[in-house]
Amino acid sequence: MDIRSSLAAQQYAATRPATAPKVQPDEQGADFAKLAGDFAATIQQGEQTALAAMTGDADPHALVQALAQTELAVETAVTVRDKVVEAYQEILRMPV
Repeated sequence: MDIRSSLAAQQYAATRPATAPKVQPDEQGADFAKLAGDFAATIQQGEQTALAAMTGDADPHALVQALAQTELAVETAVTVRDKVVEAYQEILRMPV
């Protein structure tokens, strides 16, 4: 099976708009949408820095810093997700 990295990159780029958060300022979740947008921007900046480092356009220090910021953002998102799941499970345990 022939898998080309350019084909994989094209497919990845094609799915990015589908996963981008949609900001709707009139709703109560506008703050959460802003946080999701900031998270997506941090991840995108880390990807751009990693690509620049692979082509030799970025210094290693910038790459390490971008990866650390990305790791912190992902860890924060996972922690928030875990708390939401925990709260949901607690609600399910409540007697009706």
